[in-house]
Amino acid sequence: MSLLPIYEIAKTAGIDEQYVEPYGKYKAKIDSALYESLKDKPNGKLVLVTAITPTKAGEGKTTTSIALTEGFGKIGQKAMLCLREPSLGPVFGIKGGATGGGLASIGPSEDINLHFTGDMHALTSSINLIAAVIDNSIWQGNPLNIDPNRIVWSRAMDMNDRALRSVSVSEQDKKVSPRTDHFVITVASEMMAIMCLAKDQEDFLKRVRNIIVAYDKEGNPIRVDDLKISHAIMKLMREALKPNLVQTLENNPVLVHGGPFANIAHGCNSVIATKLALKLAPITVTEAGFGADLGAEKFLDIKCREAGLHPDAVVMVATIRALKMHGGVAFDQLAVPNVEALANGVANLEAHLTNIKKYGIPTIVAINHFAQDSDEEVAFLKKWCEEKGYRVSFLDGFLKGGEGSIDLAKQVQALLKETESHYKPIYDLKLPLKEKIEIIAKEIYHAGTIAYTDKALEQLDRYDKMGFGDAYICMAKTPQSLTDDPLVLGAPEGYELHIREVNLSAGARFVIPLTGDVMTMPGLPKVPAAVKMEDQPW
Repeated sequence: MSLLPIYEIAKTAGIDEQYVEPYGKYKAKIDSALYESLKDKPNGKLVLVTAITPTKAGEGKTTTSIALTEGFGKIGQKAMLCLREPSLGPVFGIKGGATGGGLASIGPSEDINLHFTGDMHALTSSINLIAAVIDNSIWQGNPLNIDPNRIVWSRAMDMNDRALRSVSVSEQDKKVSPRTDHFVITVASEMMAIMCLAKDQEDFLKRVRNIIVAYDKEGNPIRVDDLKISHAIMKLMREALKPNLVQTLENNPVLVHGGPFANIAHGCNSVIATKLALKLAPITVTEAGFGADLGAEKFLDIKCREAGLHPDAVVMVATIRALKMHGGVAFDQLAVPNVEALANGVANLEAHLTNIKKYGIPTIVAINHFAQDSDEEVAFLKKWCEEKGYRVSFLDGFLKGGEGSIDLAKQVQALLKETESHYKPIYDLKLPLKEKIEIIAKEIYHAGTIAYTDKALEQLDRYDKMGFGDAYICMAKTPQSLTDDPLVLGAPEGYELHIREVNLSAGARFVIPLTGDVMTMPGLPKVPAAVKMEDQPW
């Protein structure tokens, strides 16, 4: 299989070449004027791909998203895929690339995983421009009366670098006092969240101006608008706000745009790309990061409400390998058939399926098939799904691409035709912040109680008094467990969830409760993926 020139992919997607801005032969930016020409056209159906709690055994959510799109192509159903842009943090850290796997991949893979069209660079530059202007304003006489101890805007870098979790700023400067600061990874930043929630350029500008970057010595918020640099940021971000067009290996169109993490941000691709795809195709497939407790919850409670989207179906991805890990099997024993462990591990799958049911959206279980899955294990899982009333499809997209995903595509097609979605968010925005947090903790994470530090309680009270009581909740939590402890697998219930502090993203209009030990700047593993690339051709 070979990639086609991007103009041919645009034609397949129904995009006139006047709206295509090529970046080489196989990738392009799409002019925002295209959406304006299509805005009166009815939306197609929206399918969310999510997953069980991830394990190192692998689930293959992105692979399944791509395979489903290729499966639609095989049965003559026009569809468009919307994915997030990879971050260099995981690319060079633990996960490696984020463009799928095997024949269920998108391309040009290396371009997408690395510099792509420069969106991450634009975001990082914009974030650091704000930080530089804040410190310069203090150095130049502090006309805004900024309290150096209450600067809440952080510098960013699109790389896992734990050494930047705490840094000293202005250490050798005799004019201002040094202070402690920290970096966040670009994909966890408020700027990334705003890029992915903005409906258009004007909405993005409005949100940027509203970002709170610091407080003055009287406790009043200082916003980007006070720094008078919003137009400079727009110049940096103008091209980045246009969605990127690429393709699957079977030459189906894909929009790849925006990439917030789901454990410390909201985990969804851009609203701009999703809304465009819904105008271009009768079915749009998209994914949300990590498990359904994180990505799907934020997609359904934040993104869909902000963008006015109505999701029509959910695909829940699992593997028998991962379910056996949730059932207590060690990683090096996963190849050994173990129906008993699988029977224990399906509790995690059931927890996520039960959660999605609370949103009123029809769901299908997609089992990413491995050759080592025994006939007994497959038969057990099929029977379990059928007895619970869920459609189930086993797919083999990694090895067979669209051919291995025809059954899933047909079943999703049938689900969309036969079952109506009654989507509703899990919480009312008008509820108090604490009550919204507790609904997510108890209804989605299955916690019993919540322990707040005094700092977290003080922050919630302050944000409420500032007028953010109606903000969304964007929980920051480990993706490796339904709990805030990454070592707890399965489907625990009734435990105590710990919230140590709560951040505010005024431009994104959400508050971020930090649970457990979750970090906004990840670190590299002992053997990073970057080291493993040493034996590969460059």
